[in-house]
Amino acid sequence: MSQDLWLQNYDATCRLAQEIAENIHERNRQQRTGGNPAKINMTLRASLQKLKQNIAQLKEGLLRASSSRRIMQSEADRRQNLIDDLLTREKQVNATFKGDIAEPEPTRSTLMAGGAGASGGVTANPWLVNESEETRGLSFGEIKHHQQRIIEAQDAGLDALAAVISRQKIMGREIGNELEEQNEIIDDVALLVDKTDDRIRNETRRVKLVETKSASCGMLVVIVLLLIAIVVIAVWPV
Repeated sequence: MSQDLWLQNYDATCRLAQEIAENIHERNRQQRTGGNPAKINMTLRASLQKLKQNIAQLKEGLLRASSSRRIMQSEADRRQNLIDDLLTREKQVNATFKGDIAEPEPTRSTLMAGGAGASGGVTANPWLVNESEETRGLSFGEIKHHQQRIIEAQDAGLDALAAVISRQKIMGREIGNELEEQNEIIDDVALLVDKTDDRIRNETRRVKLVETKSASCGMLVVIVLLLIAIVVIAVWPV
């Protein structure tokens, strides 16, 4: 897995800050020994301008990555802390360059006699203040490896989240299909009920018609019988 470009730029900016600190130390040494630091001052001014530009690019890159959600919020916060540390160190080296403050003691101890880090062949990163216990005392390479592990873990978490979302999406489609089938069944039942209601209303009308006709026929029979009775009585001899 290739390293994140932002982290590469951050490492380059840290190395530039380290070089500036070394050059300030050398400039101060030349001033103490009566040398001419004009050339190194020119180099320092250009390096300080480059450091400022690099930090601005880191800010812009972090803003783009955060707004497009290419990194998680926790990683964005961590990177913002790294930028804040770089800004603090930029102010310190600028003040040291101008002579407003003395050269930081840790920088002198690191640079004198090759430093403890140089004896092991690895230059420690002197620009991370208030580091976490996880990165305290780590070299650039070790910090890069640690950051890569964090990014890999985040990628694995995103993959797992994507798999869960995919399964939920499939379940949602299946539920939707089931609801459509149930709606079709309900529509069929409603249509059958409507047809049954129509049949019941038709049969009710027929029953009422039959009842009406039956009542009319019964009255006719009664009238006929009465007429027959009257005729019989009329013709029957007294």
